[in-house]
Amino acid sequence: MIRFGISGLPPDEDDADFLDGIVERGHGAYELAFVHGFPWKERRCRAFGELAAERGIALSVHAPYFAILTVEDPQKRKQTLAGLEHTMKLGKALGAHTIVAHAGHVGGREPDDLHDLVADGLSTIEPKVRDLGVALGLETSGTDRAFGSLGDIALIAKEFAFVRPVIDWAHVHAKSGGGLTTQQAFASVIDFLRSEFPGWAIDPLHTQFTDNQIGPSGEIRHLPYGEGSLRAEPLAAAATEAGLRMIVISEAKEELSHDAIQQALVAGERQAAPSEHSNGEPVASGLVHFPELVLAMPAGDGAVVTSLDRKVALTNVDKVLFPDDGYTKGDLVTYYASVAPLLLRHLEGRALSMSRYPNGIYEDSFYEKQRPSHTPDWVVSVPIHSSHRGEPIDFITATDTETLVWLANMAAIEMHPWLSRADNPRNPDFAVFDLDPQQGATWEQVIYVAGLVNLLLERLGLAGYPKTSGATGIHIYVPVQADYSYRRVRRFVEAIGRLIVAADPDVATMEWDIAKRGPRVFIDHNQNVAGKTQASVYSVRPREGATVSMPVLWQELDDVVPQDFTMVTVWDRLRQRGDLFAQVLSGGQTLEGAEAALGLTDDA
Repeated sequence: MIRFGISGLPPDEDDADFLDGIVERGHGAYELAFVHGFPWKERRCRAFGELAAERGIALSVHAPYFAILTVEDPQKRKQTLAGLEHTMKLGKALGAHTIVAHAGHVGGREPDDLHDLVADGLSTIEPKVRDLGVALGLETSGTDRAFGSLGDIALIAKEFAFVRPVIDWAHVHAKSGGGLTTQQAFASVIDFLRSEFPGWAIDPLHTQFTDNQIGPSGEIRHLPYGEGSLRAEPLAAAATEAGLRMIVISEAKEELSHDAIQQALVAGERQAAPSEHSNGEPVASGLVHFPELVLAMPAGDGAVVTSLDRKVALTNVDKVLFPDDGYTKGDLVTYYASVAPLLLRHLEGRALSMSRYPNGIYEDSFYEKQRPSHTPDWVVSVPIHSSHRGEPIDFITATDTETLVWLANMAAIEMHPWLSRADNPRNPDFAVFDLDPQQGATWEQVIYVAGLVNLLLERLGLAGYPKTSGATGIHIYVPVQADYSYRRVRRFVEAIGRLIVAADPDVATMEWDIAKRGPRVFIDHNQNVAGKTQASVYSVRPREGATVSMPVLWQELDDVVPQDFTMVTVWDRLRQRGDLFAQVLSGGQTLEGAEAALGLTDDA
């Protein structure tokens, strides 16, 4: 549960020998202290990172002390932000999971002004760092003179998907007036973290540790371990009982202190058993490490969730839905509870079609649109008129984690939202390119066609965002203002598709007759129809491995396949990258310019 490491700079000798020495000492992490500048170039960072990865060592980097976010002088601010940006780029080369940085000094300024200053700095560097796959860890402050309480960092992290908390336990101890002396005190900090951050953002939680001397305004200085009042044993016990994975970096100056901290952490882990979960037992099978657990108590023939705000009824949580892997309905429930902070924003206000597999992915399945009669009163639904039925259909919407858990309990493996919102059902928010490889087509062909779509979109002045379908293809979402009919959006997608087919008919097709498609990539523009749905981003798919529809960057398409992203594997990626699909929700684009360039009239 706990990886221990130290902070420092390797000597200019053989890096492999240095890292072997780390492993021999039982360390599983190492933090490169670039605190005074940049002693390494990108080339050495990349080589060192590869050696560390081979040995299973988790790397992090401490940014230079000058790379802070509260400097106001324009010239100095430019330098400090550049320093932070450069550290993150070196971190990418290293394969580091976190860049640790101090937010900066208070300097007599008001909290709101400091927050705005930090947010402005992060906004400046965000376009250059958000897609690096490296988290920016803001370190908790240790004195009244420094900005960065846990509350401050939580507010900032809600605005910036690449920001994570870094807990310096010595600093928290100092700011609490020496209050971190018991297991319960550490547990209360862990509880606060879990209340303010989604589980995947703090799994593992990156922390620093050293003993310290405390004064009226906070920390005065570090001390050799044992000379102050901060102890690692109750920390390890609290983390173990809470089921929290944690990286602990010793910032002590003495080798003896490193050893003593590591020994105390081991002792704390041994003395504490994982939580017996007094308010229930996990419903997951134990085959997957989830960043959040759903707990339930037996009730009648089933169970009732006790770890959420509502007591959702569950049935047959041990039923295997993915026979090749052994993943159960309880695993599906726990996945959706864990991913809820990301997924819910993409489902907000959208009607859902339920894709249900009551006996697993290889048995009969069915779609269900109408709200079932047994739906709990608290589940929100919306009526949308159906021209086919001649009356409204009452569609389920997902407004909270409990609704996702309820849907998963019905073995609704996939989340299928409309492309339009329920309050404007005839006008979609997205134009979607569904690239579906036909029998005999390759993933390389799919990537090639996706690249052509992206090229045309760019030339039309539009941005598209790709995600793996979770099956075999790619979905490209083009956010548009909800001012256009489905017909008009569909016509736009069709026009681009026809250009691609004309340019390379051996690779792409829009042939409606399946028998005539051949081993090509089918561009399905008819997904842009009212009432039709796509598997949502972050939705599980009914496939071997429990694959997940996952957003990807254009530049990484050559390096991924849909099977890379599963209910098991997505958590590290989410922790490091956050929601790559957030920009899809940030505002629509207009189509008039593109339509004019494509020769389309506006009479649709």
